[in-house]
Amino acid sequence: MASIAAPGKAQWSSRFAFIMAAVGSSVGLGNLWRFSSEAGTNGGGAFILIYVLAVLFVCIPVLMSEYMVGRSGNVANAVGSVDDVAQRSGRSRNWRGAGWVGMLAGFFIVTFYCVIAGWVLRYIFFFLLNDFAGMSPDDVAARFIDFISNPIAVLPWFLAFALITIWLVSRGVNEGIEWAAKMLMPAFFVLLACLAVFALVTNLSDGGTAAALEFLYVPDWNEMMTKNPELSEVFNVGSVANAALGQAFFSVSVGSAIMITYGSYIPNDVSLPKAAATVAIMDSLVALIAGLAIFPIVFGSGLSESAGPALLFITLPNAFEAMGVIGPVVGAAFFFLAFFAAITSSVSLLEPSAAYASEKFNMSKSKAAWVVGGLMILIGLISVFGVGDGGSTPALDAIDGFTGKVMLPLAGFLIVLFVGWRMDSRIVHEQIKGEGETLGNIIFFLCRWVAPIFVGFVMVTSIMAYIRGLIG
Repeated sequence: MASIAAPGKAQWSSRFAFIMAAVGSSVGLGNLWRFSSEAGTNGGGAFILIYVLAVLFVCIPVLMSEYMVGRSGNVANAVGSVDDVAQRSGRSRNWRGAGWVGMLAGFFIVTFYCVIAGWVLRYIFFFLLNDFAGMSPDDVAARFIDFISNPIAVLPWFLAFALITIWLVSRGVNEGIEWAAKMLMPAFFVLLACLAVFALVTNLSDGGTAAALEFLYVPDWNEMMTKNPELSEVFNVGSVANAALGQAFFSVSVGSAIMITYGSYIPNDVSLPKAAATVAIMDSLVALIAGLAIFPIVFGSGLSESAGPALLFITLPNAFEAMGVIGPVVGAAFFFLAFFAAITSSVSLLEPSAAYASEKFNMSKSKAAWVVGGLMILIGLISVFGVGDGGSTPALDAIDGFTGKVMLPLAGFLIVLFVGWRMDSRIVHEQIKGEGETLGNIIFFLCRWVAPIFVGFVMVTSIMAYIRGLIG
């Protein structure tokens, strides 16, 4: 039997529902767009090897830490959870700043995430209507640049996606977030597997599959160190390691208060160590399978693997167009896949702020979601209208840069320090005892002695990179 939640705290209806919601939060455009982009620009297999190690030894400890804080707290929101646990541990209430930084990071991320997801939504219809028929690669690139450079064209798709997100959050944990995850994530997994098989099989004869497998799974350290020949080898290795650690952090959704909030809904009979390991590993498998769905097509079509963010909206549409009659079908299926991934992530990014507003101001969850969601839309308009020449997105990039390079690493570092060194050991033991306790003790050891070093490395190097970008 599941234990009774603290007054006012909802609970996931089952372990399956929680896993689907947590994986849905982690699996997003970061697995399709950002992971492929980072892998392509950082040497492929070498990057992926570091990424996998980062997930196992850094992200799982941070993830379990966030679950522990969330379930231990007597409220649902991340700020209140950290505050409550800090007080019960006899520590300063200033630790709640970790919850604030994470919650605000998630909120600001979702403001521009809905913009990018709006692009995804529009691309579904581009392919359904076969709008790319007969276009040259330059025409496909121009279509994307023209679209994102026109705020009036982007606006309805941004609003549509944002309103879907708000509506799902307003329905609450069980009828909204959980329902969406249980419906969409199984469909996502099936569609992703089908696309991966399709990409691998159809690109066998042209060498795309072999090239993709070698690129993704055979580390080439020399290639990694020559990506930026003007820099030293030591710096290149550090740069790729930082990129891999940062991607792992971003992908598993740690540091944004999501998993503290989701952790507050976990029944006491669910093993947190097993849950953390399951969610992180499933998220990583999705990223790796996404690589199998993307790179065979890229290499088979003779396109660049280091196209960066343009990979999703320019490189792949060119590849789909080259497939002939089946191109529009495959393209629409791929962007449906991206939409499923995006909606479960955007819901999770908005949930911490809605939970905080609901409890702080004694509002219903539905009202809180629409109030916070309205603010999200207003700020999101900055990214919609803040476009520059040639399809540049300075406003979106600025918010992305500050949240990703400063706020997420800082929040994750504070949480892992708090749980590893300041949280009452009795509360820690209470959260990991029972099923999976041995695994929990191993993960907690990593939380104390390993994760702080590497999360601190990500934080320092990311903030330095952010500052260099500002003054450079």
